[in-house]
Amino acid sequence: MSKPAASTLEARRLWPGRRAAPDPRPPSPNSLRERFGRWAQARHEPGAQTLLSHRNVYILPTRAGWFFALTLLVLLVAAINYQLNLGYLLTFLLAGSALVSLHVTHNNVRGLTLAARMPDDALLYAGQPAALRLQLHSPGRQRWGLQLAVGRQGWHALDVGRDATADFALPWTPPARGHQPWPLLLIESRYPLGLWRAWSVWRPGAALWVYPQPENPAPPLPAQHQVRSAGQVPARQVLGDELDDLRPYRRGDPLRHVVWKKTATDDLVVRAATPATAQPERWLDWADLPAALPLEARLSRLCAWVLAAAQAPQPYGLRLPGRDIPPGHGPAHTRQCLRGLAGYGRVDAVG
Repeated sequence: MSKPAASTLEARRLWPGRRAAPDPRPPSPNSLRERFGRWAQARHEPGAQTLLSHRNVYILPTRAGWFFALTLLVLLVAAINYQLNLGYLLTFLLAGSALVSLHVTHNNVRGLTLAARMPDDALLYAGQPAALRLQLHSPGRQRWGLQLAVGRQGWHALDVGRDATADFALPWTPPARGHQPWPLLLIESRYPLGLWRAWSVWRPGAALWVYPQPENPAPPLPAQHQVRSAGQVPARQVLGDELDDLRPYRRGDPLRHVVWKKTATDDLVVRAATPATAQPERWLDWADLPAALPLEARLSRLCAWVLAAAQAPQPYGLRLPGRDIPPGHGPAHTRQCLRGLAGYGRVDAVG
């Protein structure tokens, strides 16, 4: 019997009302790892800290543990084959030590409290190495051989004393700009024999601002403009007390400006108004950038300009398509401008 043509098989596969054949390919390891990661994260209470308990600490043999189990099997087969009592003793002694180390390894992680510390003054830039501050509290017992990392990179080893608290920082390089959640944190222990690996994964329930990477070197800042600040009165209405200049009286000058104390010896003089000085302001405008510059390169240049303008005493503002940040100065204004750049064109942008 001849096989149906490929077009017939395709028609059967797409025919309405017929169940599609299951995909014979096994699921990829990456998808299984991602599913396990989501399931493991759901077992932690959301927030800035978490308690590692029996619900969210997992343990499996390491590679050395599997070889150790194979060695025990060989020893057991040899002891049975040659009827060696000392072989039985050695095999069961090693097996009992491995089982005891399982509980020691699991208890070395269980009971820890892991907390995330929000960065206060540190600025995180996409693609540049940074550090995430964490705190680890060990109630009840001393912990040995703990290892922590951000996404399996930059392992940090430490020991924590009994009822002690350890502060440390984990290296991390933000992959992209925006208002991003904390990266996935991994804590594990293989103490004491290295036969078992107890670990837990946790993502703090908070977000971090990651700003565009500043251009280096960046072009000079745009020129300043002399503008009159809000509420500033015209020059002809500003009168000084001691620093104003005196000039001869001219016809049409108000009599209230005449300095009557000097009329006894001199001609009529009036107090000249000191001209009001205009306050310089600088605008960092999206439209001033070259049209051929890509989006991320534009944001990088504006980020470098914001950081450079923050070091000058003059106020500065930021103009983006669809949003203007009025001129200002100070750390709060700088962060507002940087957040505007970090969230530009992203759905997770927060003002």
